[in-house]
Order: sequence, then structure tokens, then C-alpha cells
Amino acid sequence: MNINKVKTGLIAAAVGMASLVATPAVMAADGQFIGSLVYRTGPYAPGGIPWADGFADYINLLNERDGGINGVKLDLEECDTAYNTDKGVECYERLKGNGPTGMPAVMPLSTGITYALLDRVVADKIPLITSGYGRADAADGTIFPYVFVPPATYWGGADIAINYMASEEGGYNNLKGKKIALVYHDSAYGKEPIKTLEALAKQHGFNLSLFPVPHPGLEQKATWLKIGRQLRPDYVLMYGWGVMNATAIKEAAAVNFPREKFIGIWWSGNDVDMVPAGNAAVGYKSLQFNGVGADFDVHKMIKKVLYANGKGSADSEAGIGEVAYNRGLQSAVLLAEALRTAMNEFGNKPVTGEQVQWAMDRLNIDEARLKAIGAEGLFDPIKLTCADHLGKGRAKITQWDGKQWKAITDWIQPNNEMLDVMYKESAAAYAKEKGITPRDCK
Repeated sequence: MNINKVKTGLIAAAVGMASLVATPAVMAADGQFIGSLVYRTGPYAPGGIPWADGFADYINLLNERDGGINGVKLDLEECDTAYNTDKGVECYERLKGNGPTGMPAVMPLSTGITYALLDRVVADKIPLITSGYGRADAADGTIFPYVFVPPATYWGGADIAINYMASEEGGYNNLKGKKIALVYHDSAYGKEPIKTLEALAKQHGFNLSLFPVPHPGLEQKATWLKIGRQLRPDYVLMYGWGVMNATAIKEAAAVNFPREKFIGIWWSGNDVDMVPAGNAAVGYKSLQFNGVGADFDVHKMIKKVLYANGKGSADSEAGIGEVAYNRGLQSAVLLAEALRTAMNEFGNKPVTGEQVQWAMDRLNIDEARLKAIGAEGLFDPIKLTCADHLGKGRAKITQWDGKQWKAITDWIQPNNEMLDVMYKESAAAYAKEKGITPRDCK
């Protein structure tokens, strides 16, 4: 097992066991510290484990193959939040001062933890990177200088889903009078798309119905009886998580709601969610902000350099290419490229959070760079600016065939003209509430 993966647990277990981690700690004394908030335990662990493995595998690949970034070794340390907000804040506070320059960025992997850290990261000057979760209005970098939301937001995901439904119906005009239901996790995460969907319903004339599902999501029979036998919507969109996803799919099948009309956001499209649903999941669709499968050069390199030598984060390479794994891999690529950008500007040495914030404001992972790292087609290019902390915000629609996800569309662009107005209005309200003076990005 990789020493970085168990480092936190060993330290916490007993001071007397410090000798077990003393050597790698000494070796990494001048390295770039990377704190990774994960959830390998808790009710959502099945989705959190592959993300954590993908993230760790890419960081370890850079160490094993390249000696780190620009000759600077990467010192990865995980802290398990169990997807609990209080534990997430504890992990952040425990890790933020580690290493020679502190934690260069935090990826909390939770909307709840994101909200809890918004004020802290500004005070600590540590970038908060929330890929596909968190506050959508943080796309406005003038109000949120230390929060970054590439490659997609929940609001953009809702717009892309409606865009796809419109294309299936022959155009937006044909959405008028249609019934669309949102089944959502009754949390800050699940409520994120409601404002966008309400605006789109008003604009295009479809009827929106809301169905909150309390944690953990095992009790949905009454919800689906209303959907399948009373409402009978044309489409169902789901913002679910964990066991809620498989439960919803099985209940949809029980009321004969067609799975090809059932579309989930990316967190409702994990491989581990589909397997428990069995045949009921066949035909179900999900948005993804990354490519699917393991037939990419970066995956082949991870297998060759790490798993062939017993250095992979997971017990086997079987999970490589699962969508949650690819999301973790993408987050590691994003952070690594930000670190590289910062080092190119400030010198090949451990960089600070403030320097990584400078780099994130200028991040440009283009097609050529993706090809160079073996991820061409796996991820959409990302280009950020001082004012734009999102980028294109695109996603694909994928469909479960009973064994794996298949992409059935190319990248779909959300209506960023409309969304930008919403982002700015919401961010301006937040700034007024918090007394924030927008920074000048000219």
C-alpha cells in the first residue's frame, strides 16, 4: 500500500509509531505538500474511494515517473472526512499548515464542506477548487478570488440536461407543456439546480415538479408512485448521491418509467450506482464532465508505472476508468497543472496557496497540453481568467448499457450567456451580504 495513503492514520495512531513514517517525511521535507480531503469511509464511500484512488494515482505517477513537478517531489497526505462537514473542516484545519509552504489548494469533495470553508480560505489565502460541486456563482472570480469551479457547475449541468431534452424533442419550442420532474437529494447539493430549472421552465414553458429525497435516500417508494402513476412526466432529472441513485433507478423501473427518459447529474452517474440496480439501470443516462473508459494513455501509464510495480492506490487496477476514478484523476491533473504554472512563475520549489491562486487565475490546459499528458479526449480543455473561474462548463450525456457507460453526445455547451447573468447576480448578492468589494479584473 502507498505510504502516503496511510500516513495520516499512522501519525494519529501513536506518536511511538512515528518511525514508520519518518523516512518518507524526511525525504519530502523540501517537497510540495498536497493535502487531499477524501471519504474512503462513511455512507458515500463507494463513490468516494474511486475518486481518491484516481487523485492519488496521478500524483504518485508524477512522483514515480517524473520525480514530481519540475523536480519538486509531491508529498500527498489524505484526511478522511467521511463526507461529514464538521470532519471536513477539521481536516482542512489539520492540513492547511503542513509542509514547507502549507497546503497549496483544497478540494473538499463536498458541497457542504465547500460552504463551510468559503470564509476560511480567503483568510488563509488557499484556493478552494470545487470541480462539479459547490457554489455555482463562484464562477464569478471578481467576487470569489479564492474559489474556482472548473470544469462544470450544477447550474450548467441543469441547463445542459434541458438542452439535451430539447434536442430529443426536436427543439426548445417543443418543450412547451412538457412535464419535467427533479428528484433531488434534500441538501445544499440537491437544491443547487432549482433556481436554474425554474428560470428555464419560465423561458421555455415546461412544467417543473420538485421531489426532495431525505438522506440517505432509501425511502422513495411514495415519491415514485407519485411520479409514475400521477404526474407521469416526460423526463426526470436526478441530483442524487450514494444509495439514493440505485434506489431511484429501481423504483423507476417498478413504476415502468422509461430509463431513457431518466437523466442524472454526474454524481448520479457512478459505476458503483449502476451495478446494484442491475437490469433496471440499462438505458439510464447521466451527464459526465469527463470522458468514460480506461483506453487513454494516462491510464496505460498508471498501470505500467504504478500497478505493475505494486504501487497503485487501489488493491487492483480493475477500477481504473470508472467515472468517479476519472473525476479524481481530472482533479489531480488540474491541481498539478496549477502547481506547474505557479512554479514556472515563482521558481521550482514548493509554492504557496497565494501563488497557486495567481496560477489558477491564468490556468490554461489546452488540447496540446492534454495530449502531452495522455488525457486527450478524456477531459475538456480548461482556460480560466481573473473574472472567469469556470471556463466552458461543458459536459457529455452518457448511457449505461448494463456493463459500462457509453458517450451518446459530444461535449454540450451550456447557455453561458444566460448563466453568466445568474452567476453575477447571485455573486453580487453574496458580496453585499458579506461586505465584499469586487476586485478589478481589467
